[in-house]
Amino acid sequence: MTKREFLVQLQEALQDRISSRQVQENLEYYEHYIIEETGKGKTEEEVLRVLGDPWILARTITDASDGTDRETVYEAEGIRSSSGERQRSRQEESAASGYGGTPWWKKLLLVLFVLMILMLIGAIISGLVRVFAPILVPVLVVMVFVRVWGNRHR
Repeated sequence: MTKREFLVQLQEALQDRISSRQVQENLEYYEHYIIEETGKGKTEEEVLRVLGDPWILARTITDASDGTDRETVYEAEGIRSSSGERQRSRQEESAASGYGGTPWWKKLLLVLFVLMILMLIGAIISGLVRVFAPILVPVLVVMVFVRVWGNRHR
C-alpha cells in the first residue's frame, strides 16, 4: 500500500462519521507524519505498517471524537487523536529524548546512581575514620610529642 492509498482509505473510512474539518485535519496530520518518518530514514512501507489498517485507525479516531474513548492513544510512535493532543505528543517526544536520544528518566537514573555510589564511598571513609580515629589520634599525638621532645635534647 502506498501513502496515497492509505490516505484515500482513511478518508473513505472517516467520511460521514466525523466533521469534514476533522477529516481534513486527520488526513493532513497522517500525511505529515508519514513524510516526517520517511525523512528519518524509514521506508513508506514501514511507516504504514506501524500505522496499521486505515479502517481500524478511522474507527479509533471516530470513537475518540465522539467521546467514546477520549484517552485513545495510537500506539504507533505516540500519535494522538485530536490536534491539541498531537501537539502535546510532539512536545512530550522532544522533551523525553534529549541529547543522543536518551530519555530524560534514564539520565536521571544515571545521576541518582552516581550520587548513590558517592554516598556509599563517603560512608565507607567516614566509617574507617570512626574505627581508626581512637587509635590514630593518640599515636599521632605521641609521634608529635616524641619529635618535639627529641629535638630539644640534641
